[in-house]
Amino acid sequence: MAWCGLSPLAAATDTTAPAQRPLDQPQLPSGPGPSAQTIKAWQDRKFGMFIHFGLYSLAGGTWNGKRVDNGYSEQILANAPIPPKDYEALAARFDPVHFDADAIVALAKAAGMKFIVITAKHHDGFNLFQTAQTPYNVVDDTPYHKDIVKQLAEACARGGLKFGVYYSTIDWHHPGGNTYIESNSNPITAGQEAFNVAQLKELMGHYGPISEIWFDMGKPTPAQSAHFAQTVHALQPQTMISGRVWNYYGDFAVMGDNAEPSVAIELPWQTPASMFPETWGYRSWQQRTDLPGKIRENIARLVRVVSGGGNYILNIGPEGDGSVVPYEAQVLRGIGAWLKRNGGAIYGTRKQPFAALDFGYATVGQHAIYLFVDKLPPDHRLHLHGLGDTALGRAYRLGSPQSTVAVQRDGDDLIISLDQLAGWPMKDAGGTDVDSFMPVVVLPLEGPLHVLPPTIAAASNGRFHLLPTQAEHYLNYNGEGYEAPDTLYKLSWQLDAPARSYTLTLHYLPAASSAEVDVWVDGQHHRLKLAVAATGKPQEASATITVQRDPAAHPHAMPLELTPPAPFEQGTPLPVKVQSVDLAPQ
Repeated sequence: MAWCGLSPLAAATDTTAPAQRPLDQPQLPSGPGPSAQTIKAWQDRKFGMFIHFGLYSLAGGTWNGKRVDNGYSEQILANAPIPPKDYEALAARFDPVHFDADAIVALAKAAGMKFIVITAKHHDGFNLFQTAQTPYNVVDDTPYHKDIVKQLAEACARGGLKFGVYYSTIDWHHPGGNTYIESNSNPITAGQEAFNVAQLKELMGHYGPISEIWFDMGKPTPAQSAHFAQTVHALQPQTMISGRVWNYYGDFAVMGDNAEPSVAIELPWQTPASMFPETWGYRSWQQRTDLPGKIRENIARLVRVVSGGGNYILNIGPEGDGSVVPYEAQVLRGIGAWLKRNGGAIYGTRKQPFAALDFGYATVGQHAIYLFVDKLPPDHRLHLHGLGDTALGRAYRLGSPQSTVAVQRDGDDLIISLDQLAGWPMKDAGGTDVDSFMPVVVLPLEGPLHVLPPTIAAASNGRFHLLPTQAEHYLNYNGEGYEAPDTLYKLSWQLDAPARSYTLTLHYLPAASSAEVDVWVDGQHHRLKLAVAATGKPQEASATITVQRDPAAHPHAMPLELTPPAPFEQGTPLPVKVQSVDLAPQ
């Protein structure tokens, strides 16, 4: 965890120029793209609605009167399996007269959501928008004859929500693309590529501002991923593109379904979640029980995701007639009830600057630290480490500023006694009262926030012997990893390093070709040329360099990083396997 010397959030610059990233981070693709202001606004929203809706909603997870339980219900065409002509016949019965875009927007707002993303086209190839590329769409091929994407885009504009679309790059209805492959890692044919690009132009050109496009599945080539991303950004440079466009052309990373990251992520990121892990599309026979538990489950996931710096997008799967499942609406309203009191600790915040907290989670706002109490400590006191030189006001429960308590200091640690706050200890935290779940304690900031990181101390002789297992790992994350495993691009250590100058020796296993790495010390980088692997079994090699400290830049710890040579593109891995790093004071 790097030392944080954070002042209150500054206003974003009003610019449309593509964002620039620090050189020790993967660089975004060249060309048009979202500005820093757009990225910040996207990250500030935190919570949104996913909608999976289509012909599969009419099937509802059943076919010929039998339940289909192998896989998600929105993929029932492949999972049942269903003869394509029989599935296509569903279009003649698809008449979602109860689809009410304004009511869905109102529900999203009641839930505290700031954006909506709908499945413009899923893997089955059926389109919820009118497209000139195929009559297989909701306007031309159903008795409904209305453009659902347009209705929702216009309702979001009226209701003040941002609007986005999901787009599957595979299409089981398209000639040459209608074969199911395990993990949906279908190669994209040249014909499909052209079809997709034509539809992307329609979506970007006919539905107003698109805040994000949620590409999904398929196995495009790097050139195809670039073609899709560049098509979007040529028409709407500020549209955020999901990482599942593949080949590292996305503007934000997407976790696996219902998954949260286990490593450090420097890209903007999002966790997609469904009400039940078994399906995203409507399933008529889904067991929908324990409503209070489902509300708490999603509040907890929202808090974990936001405290980690991500956005949370929670799915609903309307029924075939367009109506929202009452249970799902109740869950959303329950989350919204909690956010009415605690939303200040969610929206517009940054991830927690602390290592793992024993009581729960934290976020940082413009003028306060927010502490989410998931587990009440036995002594009813919250302990925070490394805040000794941060000026703080009296703590209080969010929503109850009239009852405050002084923060106790113990060196660089802080202690907050909860029992001195009104309403503590909390009651019914596991029951039906959502207001008592995951309460938030506010620590007002009265100056810049400084968080001292956990550091590695030198040996008695002043030397360091650092192992990769002691470092924070940063991975190239390409979505869910379909045939593209995560790769390491950065190792980072925090050192209690009193000397001003060190001899640094990197021990590594050489690569088959010439390679270089950058060594970053206190934000300054040094280039190391590495040996080429000899024939036969790889032998450990080493490279040495002298590095200087800059205590003024990082007074409380010396950050040490290893990255590919800067600037490096998204997807670039560390070129060698690091064995250890030794530092000796000079």
